[in-house]
Amino acid sequence: MKRIIALAALTLTSALALSACGESDHGGHDHPADGGAPPAGIAEATNPTYPVGTEVRLTADHMPGMDGAEARVSGAFDTTTYSVSYTPTDGGDPVTDHRWVVHEELVDPGQAPLPDGAEVVLDAEHMSGMPGAQATIDYSTDETVYMVDLTVDGMAMTNHKWVTESEIQPLP
Repeated sequence: MKRIIALAALTLTSALALSACGESDHGGHDHPADGGAPPAGIAEATNPTYPVGTEVRLTADHMPGMDGAEARVSGAFDTTTYSVSYTPTDGGDPVTDHRWVVHEELVDPGQAPLPDGAEVVLDAEHMSGMPGAQATIDYSTDETVYMVDLTVDGMAMTNHKWVTESEIQPLP
């Protein structure tokens, strides 16, 4: 009987531990482990500095553990990329300077680039509470933007959205 109870406890503990691998909260950044496909309509970069498959070092500090992390480029795109501030639709705390959301992740955005201060509706799914959230454009860039595969704080992430070219360095 003790063996059955111990096995049941081990199974339950393992299930709980593994279920935590699906998403992680990195200092308020609950990015999914798989970022999914790029949004419809986004243009692949024609001649990116870092082509798909390139191993790089990140200099971005979007979430703890990201700055200095090694990553592999999984997508490179030419579009307008925005930093936005928004209040999540799921009741979370307001988010300021969320980097990054691409033009194709906005609901009916019109012509790019949108001006700083423009009010938009998010269609991005990087974090819970983003889809449908009202947001304000903080600033934008037209740098090549990348999706990357990386491991942060022990969590493997594929197709992480987004890192701009200025947030990437070649590996030595």
